[in-house]
Amino acid sequence: MYRPTARDRGGTFPAVRVMTFNIQHGQGVDGRVDLARIGAAIRGANVDVVGLQEVDRHFGARSRFRDQAGWLGRRLGMEVAYGGNRERSPCIPGVGRRQFGNAILSAFPITDRENIPLPRSGTHEQRGLLRVRIEAGGVVWRVYATHLQHDDPDERLVQARAIRQILGTPQHTVVLADLNAQPTTPEVRALTDALVDSWAAAGTGPGNTSASPAPTQRIDYVLHSADTRSRTVTVLTSPPASIASDHLPVLADLEANPDQ
Repeated sequence: MYRPTARDRGGTFPAVRVMTFNIQHGQGVDGRVDLARIGAAIRGANVDVVGLQEVDRHFGARSRFRDQAGWLGRRLGMEVAYGGNRERSPCIPGVGRRQFGNAILSAFPITDRENIPLPRSGTHEQRGLLRVRIEAGGVVWRVYATHLQHDDPDERLVQARAIRQILGTPQHTVVLADLNAQPTTPEVRALTDALVDSWAAAGTGPGNTSASPAPTQRIDYVLHSADTRSRTVTVLTSPPASIASDHLPVLADLEANPDQ
């Protein structure tokens, strides 16, 4: 399958096209679970790397016990890294552990991967930060996918600060995230104090992503280090993207900045 390279993007410096997409285990706004629609949205955007949240892996009957990230990777001809954060014992002989978490799909080889648990309290859902390393256009990119706690701003702040510490001094770093918080909140500012919010840098309009198909909140983000530029960023509203999940995906063209 042909995949565009940095030169094909039309920019001066090495570039990647990235997407963040909370897929709600493939369940669309019509209540149907249909991974083919998720795949069509990704394929239609011609992305190099996509970070997915709410991804089932043999998790349950709601997704037919399918390895959703693996299925999408095969469908799209992309490499897959998966980070399971909720785990349960198998309930079907011969099928792996039941998992729910984040995934990263890449058109470039994934040379390293790690899933890091994030802080949680009480009975809250375990969250994680999935990291991969890829090389594109001669640049080594560190790409992360994450999904913060949905109903506790204090816990989100703790998780955001943990991510900030894990990132250290970010270089050619991209964070693809459902932060479950709007841009002015302390938890988002804990990250944007060190990372560039691509929408603030290059987006037009409110950039709302949730809940599809008529979103009123901007809670899904493409964040990147200061040595990277946002060339373009859009909320994808193609026919498959607008019905495939309760979130709309964010699509960004990022370029390595040689001046940083």
